[in-house]
Amino acid sequence: MRALATAILASLALATLPAAAQSRPDQQAFFGLYKELVETNTTLSAGSCTQAAGQIAARLKAAGYADRDVTLFSVPEHPKEGGLVAVLPGSDARAKPMLLLGHIDVVEANRADWERDPFKLVEENGYYYGRGTVDDKAMSAIWADTLIRFKQDGFRPKRTIKLALTCGEETTFAWNGAEWLAKNKPDLIAAEFAFNEGGGGRISAEGKRQLLAIQVGEKAAQNYTFTATNPGGHSSQPVPDNAIYELADAVLRVRNYEFPIRFNDTTRAFFTKSLPTLPAPVADAVKRLLANPEDKEADAIVSRDKAMHSTLRTTCVATLLNAGHAENALPQRATANVNCRIIPGETVDGTLAKLQELAGSEVKVTANQPVRPLAVQPPLDPKIVGPIEKLAAKHFPGVPLLPLMSTGATDGVFIEAIGIPVYGVPGIFVEPNGSGTHGLNERIGVKELYDGRDYLYELAKLFANSPS
Repeated sequence: MRALATAILASLALATLPAAAQSRPDQQAFFGLYKELVETNTTLSAGSCTQAAGQIAARLKAAGYADRDVTLFSVPEHPKEGGLVAVLPGSDARAKPMLLLGHIDVVEANRADWERDPFKLVEENGYYYGRGTVDDKAMSAIWADTLIRFKQDGFRPKRTIKLALTCGEETTFAWNGAEWLAKNKPDLIAAEFAFNEGGGGRISAEGKRQLLAIQVGEKAAQNYTFTATNPGGHSSQPVPDNAIYELADAVLRVRNYEFPIRFNDTTRAFFTKSLPTLPAPVADAVKRLLANPEDKEADAIVSRDKAMHSTLRTTCVATLLNAGHAENALPQRATANVNCRIIPGETVDGTLAKLQELAGSEVKVTANQPVRPLAVQPPLDPKIVGPIEKLAAKHFPGVPLLPLMSTGATDGVFIEAIGIPVYGVPGIFVEPNGSGTHGLNERIGVKELYDGRDYLYELAKLFANSPS
């Protein structure tokens, strides 16, 4: 969902920065870009990523980018789902490029459910409210703003910096710009590494910054359909052989099954570094699991935390049900959608085999299309993680930084599929509940947005001049 948005910079008056925000001239310009982006509807149902991408392209060109360095793309079948790639050439031909990745589409938002218009940036009590204020228009706006500032300041990086803002991340069946670029324009986005969403920071309800995270790997999202069929008949003469009952039994077996714990370099480092922050019983259980992943008692203690539970293993959960054709007839068909988040090292087919085993012979399990690439676990490369951590200590002193494997999924899987390691960088702090992302009344702290912008700008500049 990352998008920036709208209006030609040369003809656009700067928006007024709310009193709650800081007021440096560069922040004033950023706020105009960010506000425009949030207020450009980029939902699949009614919005246009193409419009948002065009508005950002206009800002880049007004800042001095040549036409050849800004590529707008879409396909005829999906004219409103376009994106852009912008390039700031480097001075050292031997230095491999870096890629800044963001998505500008957003999750649907029903005005009747929201307290405020989701596509109007509203500032209240130290927060910006609106759909996409966090996911992912905050980072997308920051990346675009960073390239604009580099051009305006005459900054000449050693390595070429590429920016890709795409559509389709938030909807499984949407046309996905990152996937299209990876398959059709791989040279346009080729890079030594990419920085993406997925990291960030957590802030308490009292406003205390608790921790930072760098995402190093993610799970793969895959849906499966469970189908039970039956000849049916009149409901006045029921029999035990019932499609709904067979489906229900299969779904319950999925509920009661725990996939085995699988540690990788990232999750092992995450749990190890988390130990000082955990209460004694949980810390002890984590130590036991690190030594023996088959310790069921320790697993039960750690898995009381749903985030830790999902970080340890593949998870599958029923999310949709459909059954029957009449209220006075035995069901002829019953289906369920089971959504799985597959941990790196396991496969779509292997998960399918386990689900079919759990479902039994009376229920057929199939993997739904599209089947996306599995995430490639990037290395915990000290040349990447070290500078990120050092710079975080400067901007956010005293806040621990942990390597994290995301339990969700991002467009990073498409970029990794063509050999580019993707890291979800820290910098933007949100509340433990996600600050309403994908839900109602999405918001971001004004201070958190501007502090995160300062961090990510300096991060991009640091790596732009780092050796390959």
